[in-house]
Amino acid sequence: MAENFLHFMASQAERRIAQAQKEGAFDHLPGEGKPLNIEDDSAVPGELRMAYKVLKNAGYLPPELADRKEINTILDLLEHCEEGAEKVRQMQKLDVILMRMNNRRKRSVVITEHDPYYENVVRRVTLLKKGRR
Repeated sequence: MAENFLHFMASQAERRIAQAQKEGAFDHLPGEGKPLNIEDDSAVPGELRMAYKVLKNAGYLPPELADRKEINTILDLLEHCEEGAEKVRQMQKLDVILMRMNNRRKRSVVITEHDPYYENVVRRVTLLKKGRR
């Protein structure tokens, strides 16, 4: 019986969609002809996806992501920094953030070759800039 009801509901929905299409209800909608902005949330466990989506829509950034964002900012600064004292300050900030992440996780934050951020860090943080020795 439940299967018949689901089949009935699906056919009703299809008919209503087809009718709305004929009436032009889907014409000239905002974003028409533009690609969909689909977020990759595959790294978030299924049971947490909805909660993360609600928090994100409310403008809340989890501490882990805020730290990663700050790390990326510091890496940008280090990449373009010419002054030695400024590099030392940025590296000290980086140490503080990593310690904070370690304390929060109760385990070490180590970037390994298998970490998705490894190549990004290696590419962005170099001792020699192109053309200099």
